[in-house]
Amino acid sequence: MLQIKEKKDCCGCEACVQRCPQQCITVREDSEGFLYPVVDEGRCTDCGLCERVCPGLQPGEPREPLKVYAAKNPDEKVRIQSSSGGIFSLLAEQVIRAGGVVFGARFDGRWEVVHDYTEAMEGLEAFRGSKYVQSRTGETYRQAETFLRAGRKVLFCGTPCQIAGLKLFLRKEYENLLTVDFICHGVPSPGIWRKYLQEIAARRAGGKNSVLSSSLNKKDDILRDISSISFRDKVLGWKKYSFVVRLSATDGAEKNTVLLSECFSKNLFMRGFLTNLYLRPSCYACPAKSFRSGSDMTIGDFWGAEYVLPDFDDDKGISGVMLNSRKAEVLWKSIPVDCKSVLYPQLYRANPALEMSAKESGNRKLFVWKEGQLLLPLIERLTRESRWKKLKAGSRFCLRVFLQKTGLFHTVISIIRKCKI
Repeated sequence: MLQIKEKKDCCGCEACVQRCPQQCITVREDSEGFLYPVVDEGRCTDCGLCERVCPGLQPGEPREPLKVYAAKNPDEKVRIQSSSGGIFSLLAEQVIRAGGVVFGARFDGRWEVVHDYTEAMEGLEAFRGSKYVQSRTGETYRQAETFLRAGRKVLFCGTPCQIAGLKLFLRKEYENLLTVDFICHGVPSPGIWRKYLQEIAARRAGGKNSVLSSSLNKKDDILRDISSISFRDKVLGWKKYSFVVRLSATDGAEKNTVLLSECFSKNLFMRGFLTNLYLRPSCYACPAKSFRSGSDMTIGDFWGAEYVLPDFDDDKGISGVMLNSRKAEVLWKSIPVDCKSVLYPQLYRANPALEMSAKESGNRKLFVWKEGQLLLPLIERLTRESRWKKLKAGSRFCLRVFLQKTGLFHTVISIIRKCKI
C-alpha cells in the first residue's frame, strides 16, 4: 500500500491513481494546492502496483545524452509562438503526419493546466508554450497505453517526473512510443496559480490598487473573457520574455485587450516561481534529474547560446535538444530542423537544472497562504530583494558571464561539486 510519509517523496504524477486495479486511490489537494494520493484502505488489496509505478520509490539510473544540438524551427511564426526554438511542434507534426497521437499540457476552460491528447495538427497550438504550473495527468497514461496497444505512434511530452511515471506505469518498452521531457526548474501549485488569476482579475474589476468583495464576484466573468495567457511572450525578445494575459475583443474591437503585460522579472507570479518560493516539495529533491526519467529526448531553452553560437542567436528562441535513445535519433533525422551540433557541457553551463534540483528558498517556510488571505502582497513581500541581495546578484551575474565567455563555467561547477563531496 502506498504511504506518503513526507511530501517531498511524491511528485504528483498520478501514476498510482491510474494503475490501481481496484481504483481505490484518489487525489486530494493540500493547503498549498498540490495534489497527493489518498488510499481507501478498505478496498485496497495490497497488490503493490502503486508502489511499483512511483518515481519516488523507483528512481531510474542517471544517464548521459547520445547527441546534443542547438536547434530552431524554420517556421518563424511557430518559433515566435513557442517558448524557445519551437522543436516540440516539429516533433509533434511528424508524429501526426504518421497517423499518430500527441500528448501534452494545455489550459482548460478555467485556465488551469491539464494533460490531453490530439490527433490533429490544429490541436497542437494549445500544447505550445511553457506553462509554469503543475499539470494534471488525469487519464492520459491509460489513454496512451490504449493507443500504444492498438499500434498507434504516440508522442508523450511532460515534466521529467511525469515521463518517469509514464514509463513505470506502462511496465514495458514500446517501439511506437516517443517520450519527450524538458529542462525543468520545478512546478508551482495549481492552487496558487488559481488564486493569482483570481486576484489579477479582481483588480481589473475593482481598481488597480484594491481587491473588493464586489470585484471578487466579477472575477469569474473576467476569467471567461481571457483569450490567451503566455508565460513566455517574446514581444521584448526571447531573453527578456514577458508574462502576458489577453482578453477577448469586445464591442466590435478588432484586437484583443491586454489585461496584463509584464517582463518576467517584474511579474509577481514569475518572481515567486523563479525564486523557488512555492514549488512542489519534491522539486527540491527531484528523483528524475540527470536523465533518470528514461525519456527518449530532452528539450529546453539553450540559455547562453549567444556565447557558444553567437551567429546562430537572433533572440527569437533557440532550443537545446538532447537525444537520449536510438528512437530519438531516427526521428530527429526525419524532421526539417535548423540545428548545430554542440557538446553537452556547453548546454549544461547555463542549464544546471538538468542535473541539480531547485534550491529551496529561504522564505519557503514563511510562505503560508490561507483561504481568504491576499496572495499578491505575500509574494511581493517574500520576493523583495534587499540592496545587499541585489549587489550579490549583480556580482554573481557578472562572474557567470565571464566564466561562460571564457569557457570555464562547467570546470568551476565541477570543482565546487567535488569540494562538497
